[in-house]
Amino acid sequence: MAALFRGSRNIWLRWNKHADFAYVSLRSMASKTPVGFIGLGNMGSPMARNLLKNGYPVIATDVFPESCKELQDIGAQVVDSPADVADRADRIITMLPSSPNVIEVYTGPNGILKKVKKGTLLIDSSTIDPAVSKEMAKAAEKMGAVFMDAPVSGGVGAASLAKLTFMVGGLEEEYEAAQELLTCMGANVVYCGQVGTGQAAKICNNMLLAIGMIGTAETMNLGIRLGLDPKLLTKILNMSSGRCWSSDKYNPVPGVMEGVPSSNNYQGGFGTTLMAKDLGLAQNTATNTKTPIPLGSLAHQIYRVMCSRGYANKDFSSIFQFLREEEGQ
Repeated sequence: MAALFRGSRNIWLRWNKHADFAYVSLRSMASKTPVGFIGLGNMGSPMARNLLKNGYPVIATDVFPESCKELQDIGAQVVDSPADVADRADRIITMLPSSPNVIEVYTGPNGILKKVKKGTLLIDSSTIDPAVSKEMAKAAEKMGAVFMDAPVSGGVGAASLAKLTFMVGGLEEEYEAAQELLTCMGANVVYCGQVGTGQAAKICNNMLLAIGMIGTAETMNLGIRLGLDPKLLTKILNMSSGRCWSSDKYNPVPGVMEGVPSSNNYQGGFGTTLMAKDLGLAQNTATNTKTPIPLGSLAHQIYRVMCSRGYANKDFSSIFQFLREEEGQ
């Protein structure tokens, strides 16, 4: 049946100034054909699990085989390499830590593009340099496949609850096919424009998130030093003009809020290393576009220092703990 639908995809042709091959148009008709998933880390694993919950057979792989066991136990088929995934699925989602990982998974010796079928939809939910997304899109196009960038916001909690926000870049006529899968894993799916614009939106969001978290941590620390109860200060901030996501939903002070990393010794959540990486992407793109980002640059420096001081594997809200230790408390 999947082969039948693959053969029907060329019915609708679209002339594109960059290419003249047939793009996928009837993919949604084969809605329950297998979906490949590559990268089963803190984010990828719950995302793949939600695809299974929605009735999609999942064919998965990860560079660490032990990461696959939980998913395999609930019905996923596990294979040895990205190329093996591409050989068995014509819709593939990748969720990887960095640009080099994405390049390796797509174009490496055992990469997706070694065995990708024509018409395959490739959705990359990693947070990487927009230039790399564009490079992967060109490489996929040469093989007759379609690449879209779809980075996410929301963290591990939102991934588990299928409440992520996806920022999608790529061919607009392919957005509906991507949306079909992404809505199984997220509450919001937003089309941003051409390939790379999803990454651009994510980089901007995370730069603001880092700046906001540092500001919240500084504010809470100052208030505590001035004798204010942290829960009372948080209540006041969240009913006043200083309210932000970091104060209201992800407070960095231990004991103020349940169910967040600060109340679990900063374990889980979004790691400091990843935040430093994303801020590095913001810094690089700002340099390339000659855009001043003084606070973004300072945030990047702060998170890089944190990585060198033992905070690399803690949640990025551990900036509060870092500030307290810097002042000798």
